[in-house]
Amino acid sequence: MKQAIVARADLGMGEGKLAAQVAHASLSAFQDAGRRTRKKWQGEGQKKVVLRGDSESQLFELADRADKEGIPYAIVRDAGHTELEPGTVSALAVGPASDDLIDRVTGDLPLY
Repeated sequence: MKQAIVARADLGMGEGKLAAQVAHASLSAFQDAGRRTRKKWQGEGQKKVVLRGDSESQLFELADRADKEGIPYAIVRDAGHTELEPGTVSALAVGPASDDLIDRVTGDLPLY
């Protein structure tokens, strides 16, 4: 099992901002997963991969694919307190789910 987090490279987020957005996405998708999925993923070490996204529209397309596959996902909209405008879509987490399901949605994306 794994979780993929897609962060937008086109926003030019600083390292700290990027880390915060990835963490927000990961936790939000985890909370939407079923209890058994959460327990299994936790027991397997909570494998994650951070991938590079290029646009807001790309994140929404990936979220649609995740939804069609029945995979938990979460889109992060920034609050606008620091680097980004309020409501900016900054990251998407897909999973946790089986590696093959995650790869169906995000397998073509490069590492961040």
